[in-house]
Amino acid sequence: MNQGVKSKHFRGIHWIVFLLTVATPVIYGQVQVKTEVDSLLLKGDTVKRGEEGEIWGKMEEIGERGEEGEEGEEGEEGEEREEGEEGEEGEIGEEGEEGEMEEIGEMEEIREMEEIIPFKPKPKTATIAAALFPGLGQVYNRQYWKLPIVYGGLMGCLYAITWNNKTYSDYKEAYFSIMKDAKADPQAEHPEDWSDRWQVFIPGSVDPATRLHDTNFQNNLKRGKDYFRRYRELSWIIMIAVYGITVADAYVDAQMFDFDVSPDLSLHVTPFFLPETICHSRSYGITICMNF
Repeated sequence: MNQGVKSKHFRGIHWIVFLLTVATPVIYGQVQVKTEVDSLLLKGDTVKRGEEGEIWGKMEEIGERGEEGEEGEEGEEGEEREEGEEGEEGEIGEEGEEGEMEEIGEMEEIREMEEIIPFKPKPKTATIAAALFPGLGQVYNRQYWKLPIVYGGLMGCLYAITWNNKTYSDYKEAYFSIMKDAKADPQAEHPEDWSDRWQVFIPGSVDPATRLHDTNFQNNLKRGKDYFRRYRELSWIIMIAVYGITVADAYVDAQMFDFDVSPDLSLHVTPFFLPETICHSRSYGITICMNF
């Protein structure tokens, strides 16, 4: 019985040793493997973190470079814009100055030409201008002081035409009205039917019935009609003559514009004596000498 118990204890010990012998390498290997795995994982994390750090560093560098590049581009674009604007302003300023200089140069040339080449009106142009509109020929000839004379004469003629025409119309209507009323009322019995056009020529103290068939009164109305008609037509003739004079004045003024008139205008009157000779007798006289 003791031998059975010992054999059992021996077997148990044997199995324990066997298990320790087998399990120890396995556990040691697992621990070693786990340690290696952990080291590898640590290394991987370190590598990954390093790579990520490098990547982030590179990305930050790229971002900074991009920002610097954008700032540089914006700066360059701003500088280019400023330079372009300054260049455009400079060009506009230069063009404006050139335009002003050209205008000044043209004005100076025109003044020089006017000084070199004096104004000489053309008679044909002056005549046409004066015929087209009153006083235009005088303006073309630069004789502005004649404009009041021209328009004064024409306005006077126009007033005479208007006044004579109105008075002529009054006398004409009065004459025809009294002749009509005298024919319609031979006995002068219906004064209410008479026209007022001829009665305005009768003084207020005179009865119109006494003048209805008055031959002298009728003849006076007729003479007044003819008189003012004649002066109306004469006023038209005078106005046309004044207009023609303005045209002729413009032509003559343009034709004689450069006529040389000396400032020494003088008139000398001296006595004249011729002694007696074989050919003629003694004579006396006056010598007139005019310088212009």
